[in-house]
Amino acid sequence: MKNIIIAGVLLVCITINAQHNKPLQTLNIESQKRWVDNVFKNLTLDQKIGQLFMIQAYSNKDKKHTNFIKKMIKKYHIGGLIFMQGTPEKQVNLTNLYQSKSNIPLLIGFDGEWGLDMRLKNTFRYPWNMTLGAVQNNTLIEEFGRQLGVHCKRVGIHINFAPVVDINTNPENPIIGNRSFGENKYNVTEKAIAFTKGMQSTGVLANAKHFPGHGDTATDSHKTLPYLNFSLDRLDSIELYPYKKLFKTDLASVMIAHLNVPVLEPEKGVPTSVSYNVVTKLLKEKMNFKGLIFTDALNMKGAANYAQPGDIDLAAFVAGNDMLLIPEDVKAAVKKIKQALKTNVITKARLDASVRKILNAKYWAGLNHFTPIEEVNIKEDIITPKDKLLYRSLMKEAVTLVKNTDAILPLQDLSEAKIAYVKLGDSDNFNFTNTLKKYTEVTIVSDENLTSLLKKLESYNTVIVGFHKSNATPWKSYKMSDKELTWLQEISKNNKVILDVFASPYSLLKISDFSNIDAVMVSYQNSEVSQDISAQMIFGALEIKGKLPVSINETFKEGTGITTPNLLRLSYSIPEDVDMDSKVLAKIDSITQMVVDSTIAPGGQVLVARYGKVVYHKNFGFQTYDKKQKVKITDLY
Repeated sequence: MKNIIIAGVLLVCITINAQHNKPLQTLNIESQKRWVDNVFKNLTLDQKIGQLFMIQAYSNKDKKHTNFIKKMIKKYHIGGLIFMQGTPEKQVNLTNLYQSKSNIPLLIGFDGEWGLDMRLKNTFRYPWNMTLGAVQNNTLIEEFGRQLGVHCKRVGIHINFAPVVDINTNPENPIIGNRSFGENKYNVTEKAIAFTKGMQSTGVLANAKHFPGHGDTATDSHKTLPYLNFSLDRLDSIELYPYKKLFKTDLASVMIAHLNVPVLEPEKGVPTSVSYNVVTKLLKEKMNFKGLIFTDALNMKGAANYAQPGDIDLAAFVAGNDMLLIPEDVKAAVKKIKQALKTNVITKARLDASVRKILNAKYWAGLNHFTPIEEVNIKEDIITPKDKLLYRSLMKEAVTLVKNTDAILPLQDLSEAKIAYVKLGDSDNFNFTNTLKKYTEVTIVSDENLTSLLKKLESYNTVIVGFHKSNATPWKSYKMSDKELTWLQEISKNNKVILDVFASPYSLLKISDFSNIDAVMVSYQNSEVSQDISAQMIFGALEIKGKLPVSINETFKEGTGITTPNLLRLSYSIPEDVDMDSKVLAKIDSITQMVVDSTIAPGGQVLVARYGKVVYHKNFGFQTYDKKQKVKITDLY
């Protein structure tokens, strides 16, 4: 094992806003103290050491894995579990099982940056942070945090490892990118504070990551140790800024990244996660953070390449971390920590301090009165109309217009409009084109040959180009191919073009010339909702309000955003947006289908609108009894 650093350098250049409050202290101070004291005094040394570990658990693995977790609980008295892939129903079932096997309540952790969907199937997915970075109404971000907290609480999660407060100043960052609120430190900080306030109001601990800052890296710490060669002034003014502000709030915890930052840790190759200078001297002493401190996952190469299992865990604890996340070998780690206690590498007081902090966090999360989690109606409780309505509200505030030559948007006079749609990208576009067609005739034009495509477009006076990329994860490729860049430029030379990007705003970086593109919209993600809302905005049924969270070279700077008026055309939403019930309106389906099946009518179309918003619009059956032509959403009666 490499030498563990005990002595720290004095970071005189860091300006500090100390955390004077106690983020893990509850309002019922005396009751909390009694519970913590009572649990603590009965702990053996093995139980104390066990509290330091949070190991990974899965709800999509077999009985062998379940037995392994039960063994770790019984033999090593682990302090917590971080659940990974699976389903919410199975996770709840296993959480109840594992809690029943543990003498000390387990702290359940989870990576849910955009919701439970980050790890669990059949759960709700909110927008990525980059999308939310465009939202100007931070009350909605607080509500987003609150809803994530409600979901976490429902499935027994006590700490959600969010928000990401990395300031993404490097467009080539392979691991943060869409997970960041953007490149503006003030915007990132405001969003993080709002999110934290919302989530912690539900009794779920927040976790700011990745300290001291992973936003300006070009490598992934899962695979290697990223190198940040910045000055103290730079770190203080950019990377550390969100933390200094968050520490003035009740932020409960911080996660330490695996980074190589020579100005903070002079010993070559020592990751920040195992650096005494970073964790203790900077975070705990200089910045006076009193909350719970986690390592990032210790199985990541950024840490694992530094030292062997057991050695890396000890180094991380000596550095000042409280909980060791995803250790590779708990047995080896326990042995190393015990040896360190015997040789006074670490003191009993140091161990006790972290254990007490962990117990305080458990009380904060309500584990002083753990009751089994309800195992019925989970899906209904975590995928609700309230969530769907909030998602729509967030997207309506996020979509951004960065160029609008001659105020082409919103499209106003449709009487003379001849509109074509051309798709770029490799993902679906159905909701976008379907919604466009609700306002006027829009023709989908495609061809394998550019020359032929340009010929087809000659008869149209407006071309909407949609760039659609996968919405599966925030790490999927967002870049335009060379072919797509060429096609976009050629189409723009010959036509009035509205470009709508359903991908990261960084997808615009490779466009060298915007001069022939009349309007540029950033819709951020290729979800069904973003496609629907963006199409409505093109026709002025909704205003465009978003601001770009990152810069696109010198062409469109961070903060760019052109607002558009509402033309008072009918918009489309869900029933709950106008105080109606989706379940009640869904009954229209069976009633209308009965009419068609009974040949009372060959088909039909039903539209329900209230307060200028269409909340139900479906077609059924055929235009005539001979069943030659199905009813289409664009049919007029």
